[in-house]
Amino acid sequence: MTGWSEGFAALGSWEVMLMIPLGVLIGVAIGAVPGLSATVGMALFLPFAFSLEPLTGLVLLLGIYNGACYSGAIPAVLIRTPGTPSSAATTLDGYPMGRSGRAGQALSISLIASVVGGLIGAVLLSFFAPVLADYALNFGSAEYFAIAVLALTIIASIGGDAPMSKGFVSALLGLLIVFVGFDPIAGFPRFSFGSTQLSGGIELIPLLVGIFGVAEALHQIERMTKGNSVRQSIGSFKLGKGWTRKLGPTMGGSTIIGFVTGLLPGVGGDVGGFMAYNETKRFAKDSSQFGKGDPRGVAAAEAANNASNMGSLVPTFALGIPGNTQAAVLLGALLIAGVQPGPGLFESNPDLVYGSFVAMGLAYLCLLVIGLAGIRMWVRVIQIPPAYLWPLVLVFSVVGSYAVRTNVFDVLVMLAAGVLGYLLTKGGYPVAPLLIAVIVGPLLEENFRRSMINSGGDLGWIVQPLPAAILLLAAASIIYSLIRQRRASGRAAAPTPPEVGADVPQH
Repeated sequence: MTGWSEGFAALGSWEVMLMIPLGVLIGVAIGAVPGLSATVGMALFLPFAFSLEPLTGLVLLLGIYNGACYSGAIPAVLIRTPGTPSSAATTLDGYPMGRSGRAGQALSISLIASVVGGLIGAVLLSFFAPVLADYALNFGSAEYFAIAVLALTIIASIGGDAPMSKGFVSALLGLLIVFVGFDPIAGFPRFSFGSTQLSGGIELIPLLVGIFGVAEALHQIERMTKGNSVRQSIGSFKLGKGWTRKLGPTMGGSTIIGFVTGLLPGVGGDVGGFMAYNETKRFAKDSSQFGKGDPRGVAAAEAANNASNMGSLVPTFALGIPGNTQAAVLLGALLIAGVQPGPGLFESNPDLVYGSFVAMGLAYLCLLVIGLAGIRMWVRVIQIPPAYLWPLVLVFSVVGSYAVRTNVFDVLVMLAAGVLGYLLTKGGYPVAPLLIAVIVGPLLEENFRRSMINSGGDLGWIVQPLPAAILLLAAASIIYSLIRQRRASGRAAAPTPPEVGADVPQH
């Protein structure tokens, strides 16, 4: 308890307490702009954090981290453009809820799920960091390959009403995009066609903004030219009676999935959000509304990605290994401040570690207050006339894509991705599998090749107990999805029995 007492005492400074709501406010503002991820926000304020005491600066960065993770859901729900990569899964049901006049409910659910996932994740982080970090450290390239395969099986059931074959075609396009750039092992450029811009690979954020935001803007502009544009209604912000019973289990289960996913360095909240979404859909009694505006989809994605961010801090604090790019920024801030993360950190700087844990819990409470205060203002975005809204979306998409690396090439990537997303949607191909493949593909390729190198070209590592168990689970997942989809198509093809009293045609 000594560490906890020192942590609470360290938060007695007004400078530290001021940085909690200030960081959350900055994070919310940054995450709500498509393209400006938490990483960008933290990097922008890193020089300012250096001028502060280590705990004060760290609390500011953590507030930005938490606030941006939540607010990425705002444009995901309102304009189908994830503010941050971790909010990509939120678009699957959040945007359809907004289109059906339930934007207020979707934003309320995203806020509550974010706070629940973040608070529970912070508790798990603070009490189990040393123990859980040991398990994450034991994962090698074989285990990471198996996890990547398991993540890719999400494609089998996340394509909505589209045939599974179209989902796999979309995923194949995503894997082709992954192969552009430097080979992760040998280091030579692939599919760059002599372009120095392509040799570095395709950035995720411009691709994300294009394939969701620009593609949707093109669809909406097309509707306006045909006179089919419909102004969206906001709907009620209240969730109605029994929402805790309906969404509570989803938030709880998704929080666990997200936190465990976050423990694995390099996996991230975007994968955790999709995995939690998929498992929620898989085990739902009625999954017919997923992808059409099911509140459980929003709750699963948001609880998981916020919990995943907390999980990613476990290897950061306990082992000195960044769990994701945002954690890498935090790690750099600690090192520059003269603080060495790792097992000894809990003994050498207990006030810093436990003070950060408490500050993260307080940050999510601040997020709840700030979110409730601002939710009615943010939702007004969809009340802007479509003739102004969607051109503005295109402008912000350009700005957000350019801001990543201040590179015009990223804007071109974003526009090309927008056209690709538009064409895929018009052809009935789901875009979510493409995004999943882009996210998971590098993890899959790099760890497969490392495993082959480590084994001298022998595939025997696949039958090791843990990788084999995960791969069997992946195979079972695909088989289950195939059976379920076949049953669903059989029910859809079956003739509907005539109602009682209806005239039956005579032959």
